[in-house]
Amino acid sequence: MRGTPAAARVRILAAVLCAACCALPALSPRAGTPWGASGLLLALCLACEALGRRFDPGSLRAGGAGSFLPLLPVAAFLLPPAAAALVATGAAAAGRVERPPFAARRIWRAAQLALACCAASWTHTLLGGPATLGGPGAPDFPYALLPAGAAALTFSLTLTALDCAILAAAEGQPVRRSWRALLPRALGPHLVHALAGLMMAVLWRSLYGPLSALFVLLPMYISCWVFAQCHREETAHRATIRALVQAVDIKDAYTRGHSERVGRASVLIARELGMDPARLEALRFAGILHDVGKLGVPTRVLRKDGPLTPEERRVMSLHPEYGHEIVRGIGFLDEARAAILHHHERMDGNGYPYGLSGCRIPEFARIVAVADAFDAMTSTRSYRRGRPVPAALAELRRCAGSQFDPRMVRALTRAVDRHGWSCADTAVTADEAGGGVPVPAARRDAAPSRDRRPSPDRSA
Repeated sequence: MRGTPAAARVRILAAVLCAACCALPALSPRAGTPWGASGLLLALCLACEALGRRFDPGSLRAGGAGSFLPLLPVAAFLLPPAAAALVATGAAAAGRVERPPFAARRIWRAAQLALACCAASWTHTLLGGPATLGGPGAPDFPYALLPAGAAALTFSLTLTALDCAILAAAEGQPVRRSWRALLPRALGPHLVHALAGLMMAVLWRSLYGPLSALFVLLPMYISCWVFAQCHREETAHRATIRALVQAVDIKDAYTRGHSERVGRASVLIARELGMDPARLEALRFAGILHDVGKLGVPTRVLRKDGPLTPEERRVMSLHPEYGHEIVRGIGFLDEARAAILHHHERMDGNGYPYGLSGCRIPEFARIVAVADAFDAMTSTRSYRRGRPVPAALAELRRCAGSQFDPRMVRALTRAVDRHGWSCADTAVTADEAGGGVPVPAARRDAAPSRDRRPSPDRSA
C-alpha cells in the first residue's frame, strides 16, 4: 500500500473495520452460523475463481470482483448477514488482482464485497426473503422476487457507493460523475446474478438439496462466458478505432478532435432521420474514420499553411481511396467502409473519387459529408476563424441539392435546433498552441479538412 494516497488508505482502513464488524460475529458459537452451507458456498466461490484463472471464462465482473461474483447473491439469500460477509471475504481474499497496488486492491475488494454482501443479506432478511424460498415446501412466488430484487439493488448501491468513495480519494474523481458512470453498468449484471442466485437458493432449499443448485451454475457461467466474449470483441473494435484516429491526429494535428465531432454530428443526423438504432454505431465509426486515409497523404501536404498546388490537391483527393484500403479488412465496420470511400462525392456528380450523384451515393456517405462540412466550417484553423453555427447551417442550405443531400441538411438543422452544438473539450489544440488566447469551445479544435469546402475558404 506504499503507493496508495493517504486519503485512500483511510477509507480502506474504515471499510476493513466495518467489514470486520459485519463478518466476525459469524465466528461466535452463539451465532448459529450454518457452517455446512457457508463452507460449501465458499468452496464453490474458490473453485469458480480457480477455473477463471485457468480458463478465463470471463464472468460478469463488477470492478474486478472475480469469477465468483454470481455466487454472492446465493450467499446473501441463504445465509445470515455475518456468514454471507464471511463467505465474500474469503472468496475475495483468494481472488486475482490484475493491477497494482496489489495488496491495497485485494484488501479493499474483500472489505467492499463483505459490506455489500452483508447489506444485501440484511435487506433480504428484513423483507422476509428466507421465508419465501420455501424450504421443504414450494417457494412463495412471485413474492420471493421482491426481497431478492431489493437485495440485488442494495448490493449494487453499496458497491457503487464504495467505488465512488475510493475513486474520489485515490484519483480525485468527482463522486457525482463516478456515480452516474458506475451505477448503470452495475445494476444490470447484479440483477441478472440475483435472479440466477434466487433459482439456486430455491433449489438449494428444496428436497433435492445443494447438488441440484449446481445445475443453475453451469448455464449461468456459459452465458457469462458468451457475454464476456462479446464484450472483448467490442473492446477490441473500440481499441482499433481509437488507434486509427490517434494515428491520424498525430500526423495531422490541425484536425485533432474533428473526427470525433463528425461522428457525433453524423449520429445526430441519423436520429433525426429515424434510422434503425442498430446502424448508428457503424455510422458513428464512419464519421470518426472518414479521414483515416490521410495516413497515406504526405505530412508536408497535410500541414501546409498556404494554398495547395494542383498536384497537392490531386494527392489529397486520393485520401478516400487510401482510407477504404486501410479499413477494407476490418469486418465490423460494415457500411462505414462505403462512407469512408464516398464522403467527398457530390449530389451533382462533381465529387470524387468516382463522380457518383444523387441516390447512387451511399446514405452513410451523404450523412458524413454534411457532418464533415458542418464541423469544418464551425472549427477554427490557423488561417481563419470558425463560422458561427447559424452561418454554417445557412451555407449548407445554400449548397443543398448541388453538393449535399437536402434531406441530410434539414435533419442536421433540426438536430442542432433541438440539441445545440458545442464542444465540451477545453484542451488547447495545435491551432492555439502558439501562445494566443483560446477561442470559444464551440468554434475551435477540430480543423476542417483542406481538400473540400462548401464555401470559398481554401477551396480545393
